Amino acid sequence: MVDKTNADISFTLILQQFPIYSLDGLLVFGVLLVCTCAYLSKVPRLKRWLLAEKQGFWGVLYKASVIGTRLHIPVSLCCVALAFYVLLIK
Repeated sequence: MVDKTNADISFTLILQQFPIYSLDGLLVFGVLLVCTCAYLSKVPRLKRWLLAEKQGFWGVLYKASVIGTRLHIPVSLCCVALAFYVLLIK
């Protein structure tokens, strides 16, 4: 019989609180990233500071802001659908 230590139990509790490893958690994270980057691209100082680089990690943020700006209607519909799912169905 294997005994679980306190570290194993606390790590399991932490994983249960943050559902980033589930599909719906990844979808919520992606939509929130796109919405946040699109919002930040509208602020001039933040756009020059955060979204000027088009390669690497900062390039991912830039691409997310472009997706959020160009596809604002489908992204907003996804936000509403995910909010409905998380609040009422899940």
